[in-house]
Amino acid sequence: MVVKVYGPQCASAKRVLVCLIEKEIEFEVVPVNVLTGEHKDPQYLKLQPFGTVPVIQDGDYTLYESRAIMRYYAEKYRSQGVELLGKTIEEKGLIEQWLEVEAHSYNPPAYNLTVHVLFPALAASKTSDPKVIEESEAKLGKVLDIYEERLSESKYLAGDFFSLADLSHLPFTDYIVNNMGKEYLIKDRKHVSAWWDDISSRPSWKKVLELYKPPI
Repeated sequence: MVVKVYGPQCASAKRVLVCLIEKEIEFEVVPVNVLTGEHKDPQYLKLQPFGTVPVIQDGDYTLYESRAIMRYYAEKYRSQGVELLGKTIEEKGLIEQWLEVEAHSYNPPAYNLTVHVLFPALAASKTSDPKVIEESEAKLGKVLDIYEERLSESKYLAGDFFSLADLSHLPFTDYIVNNMGKEYLIKDRKHVSAWWDDISSRPSWKKVLELYKPPI
């Protein structure tokens, strides 16, 4: 059975798509227009009761939450494609650590910036809030200062190898660098900038960007 990925244009779904490409897994996509509320349709809510994207169907197996999906496929197809989970328990621990950092420290301000700068219709107020933008940028800057220190010690977040920890940063960092005029957050930090240039040049990411344009 070919894997079905719902909502390919959305940022979080792109994490999954890059993972599937890196792991050489066949997939097909099912569009979900979040700007018109398709993610709240009753049929979609049967698959994802929280009404967010992405969700995957793999035969009769359904899974949602992008990082959970990435972990699942990186483990299920560990013997093929790029190794994304680390080769030792210590490497795996560092990958999990930085995935947690991305989910809880990096993604919230990056997501808020994206919503309020690019997609204000998705914000709770339905409008862009300059205060949220200012506060989110400040929070993200502090996180990126820590990244700068870490990446001065290793090429990638978990070590000298590309992993899920790096992959998970691709979608929202791309918005920051290429869509909202805040590329200085990345480019003004030497090691973060080199890391971004490296991971964003991967063929898997370039393919996802080419095939699944963001809804802006």
